[in-house]
Amino acid sequence: MNATLRMLAIPGGTFRMGSDHGRADEAPAHDVTLPAFLAAEGPVTNAEYAAFVRATGATPPPFVDEEQFAGPDLPVVGISWFDATAYCEWLSGQFGQPFRLPTEAEREFSARGGLAGTDWPWPGENASFVSWINSLSGPHVPSPGCANGFGLRCMAENVHEWCLDWYAPTYYAGSPVRNPQNLVESKRRASRGGSWRHRAKTTRISARSSLGPGFHYSDFGFRLYADGPERH
Repeated sequence: MNATLRMLAIPGGTFRMGSDHGRADEAPAHDVTLPAFLAAEGPVTNAEYAAFVRATGATPPPFVDEEQFAGPDLPVVGISWFDATAYCEWLSGQFGQPFRLPTEAEREFSARGGLAGTDWPWPGENASFVSWINSLSGPHVPSPGCANGFGLRCMAENVHEWCLDWYAPTYYAGSPVRNPQNLVESKRRASRGGSWRHRAKTTRISARSSLGPGFHYSDFGFRLYADGPERH
């Protein structure tokens, strides 16, 4: 596995997913149980994605030459859902480990970092952190200072991250209790995490976002996930 990729163990468990006081698509809040899984410490970077482009001849991201998006350690952006899944498949072949995107449930659980009963990935609404997020003009290099209780960096801000699920605003009304994933095709794929462009309003843990899978936006990237050992 490459030297920059750190996959962290996320324990399985039951948590309260969604919110009854957020946007309509976050309701109803409901209990979900997940097995253990792995999540990358940070989103895929420009340098990591460039290796994929060189190896496969894939099209480079559309914003990679613009200064605010170009640093090798910045999260790669302008990635469609199809690009992200192609990268996962390529990396899986390189290292013999099946990498993938997260389900919405895995992404929300891992963003909580072990916290419960809070809308934010830190204890309370941290005014100074929210002010910093609102000042961003582009993605930033994930630092230890933005790690949550699981050690995952930038789970609340920076870039939206693609999920495996198809997006449905009413999915929670009848979603499974154990390891849910929406497999019903629609026009949009789900995504999670706040973005530098949408500022603090999307940093709430239960906030949902979505986009057509073929779109390339300057605030959309992705993070690697994988099944835990007991699922193999």
